[in-house]
Amino acid sequence: MTLSFVNNNDFIITIEVVPPTGNDPSIILKKLTKVSRLSFNGFSVASNPVAKPKMSAMVFTHLIQKATQKPAILHCTIRDHNRLGLQSELWGAKALGIDTVIAVTGDPSASKAEEITSTVGDLNVFQLITMARDSDLNTGAVLDFRPEIDGLEHEAKRLEKKVASGCQFIVTQPVYDEKTAKKIHAATKHLKVPVIMGILPLLSYKHAIFLHDKVDGIAVPEALRLQMKKAKDPLKEGVLQARQMLELAKKMYSGACIMPPFDRFDILSDILV
Repeated sequence: MTLSFVNNNDFIITIEVVPPTGNDPSIILKKLTKVSRLSFNGFSVASNPVAKPKMSAMVFTHLIQKATQKPAILHCTIRDHNRLGLQSELWGAKALGIDTVIAVTGDPSASKAEEITSTVGDLNVFQLITMARDSDLNTGAVLDFRPEIDGLEHEAKRLEKKVASGCQFIVTQPVYDEKTAKKIHAATKHLKVPVIMGILPLLSYKHAIFLHDKVDGIAVPEALRLQMKKAKDPLKEGVLQARQMLELAKKMYSGACIMPPFDRFDILSDILV
């Protein structure tokens, strides 16, 4: 199954999924099968996000495609595999009918975790992009514009190197306002590759505060945090805001990646209207 942003003028929507903890995929697969009839193009499967162990992203990507009959993108990280393992993953993905990957560095392993974990990193994300392209896979990369340190200019230069390495599309970290969307668009339009806006719906005021204060790469504007605090129905407010960002993405970007938090796929029907 193919989900390609390359040479595609259509606006493409993906849904990001985190694989389950443990060896039973049935609960999440049931949820994904239920929402698969909604109007979106495919899934995007994270690999051990926030450096916590989850089911193999490649295996779960394959299971999603089989269960939903929709294509899914596999995230590959240099944090968890050496170059031998990554090459095996890429060839294995292709053999399983996974045609598109996103090359990422991976969230850093927590130094205070109960079980200390080493980061592999014997090649960099640029080399992984080239390896994926050489493995005949459509290959994307992530823009972490690091709003907490106003890092967009620096990260845009890294994107230039990613594109030179073979990156064919870009997915941003979550965007929450038009000002940021315009800044990213201006900083990336010269790259001439599709840019996909990340959209992470807010569930509550507490959720907004947590993302803003505790999660690197995410900044929830003060006005939106206040809006969530005052809302009579915060979930409804968060869904409405996500829908507004999706409409904005349709005007400025090549697609959107919606990231339902905590497996709240039930809210997608109110966002994908």
